Amino acid sequence: MSLVDRLRTLPTAAVSDALDRIGIEGALHGIAPLADDFRAVGPAFTVRYAPVDGTTGGTVGDFLDDVPPGAVVVIANDGRTDVTVWGGIMTQVAAHRGIAGTVIDGVCRDVSASLAQQYPLFTRGRFMRTGKDRVRLAAVGEPVTVNSIEIRPGALICADADGVVAVPAAEAERVTETAELIERVEADIVTAAREGSGLREARERYGYHRLQTRRQS
Repeated sequence: MSLVDRLRTLPTAAVSDALDRIGIEGALHGIAPLADDFRAVGPAFTVRYAPVDGTTGGTVGDFLDDVPPGAVVVIANDGRTDVTVWGGIMTQVAAHRGIAGTVIDGVCRDVSASLAQQYPLFTRGRFMRTGKDRVRLAAVGEPVTVNSIEIRPGALICADADGVVAVPAAEAERVTETAELIERVEADIVTAAREGSGLREARERYGYHRLQTRRQS
């Protein structure tokens, strides 16, 4: 099973805990799904926008032709909530082409199209004003920064009802193994509690309070 397939079976909470245990910052604070059943896992296709510079106009979305199926588009727009960088045309095209989802450090519009297509969008909110002639495409396929966290192309993005985490590609195997361990331990604790154990006892038995403790390298 590939790393992407393994990560699809894991909640972002477990992946985030695994990152904490290893000592990697990867949780993208403030970015949430448009619907709680949205989930996206895949390698990051990175995009960065910047304000128009006064001499040229700007447009949004033309990069979509270059996004491979299964990728998660990660758009850095400096957290702006006053202009959108993703709308209904992009949603419908992305869904048709098998793109796994989109994460925006900013906002989107045409929310109804995302919900109708069941296309996973994770954003800081929604707003109808276009970014055309307000922002310009500054970079594609380069490292971007969201909440002081650098996301490189190919980093594995995991997103669900709890939010979004970015896993550096070089650490993906170790993070996945750690997250799987955390899930197994938490499942054992729940089973023990259902079979009559006290929660405190079950947590102690399975080392729950040490799960997120940062390991010494």
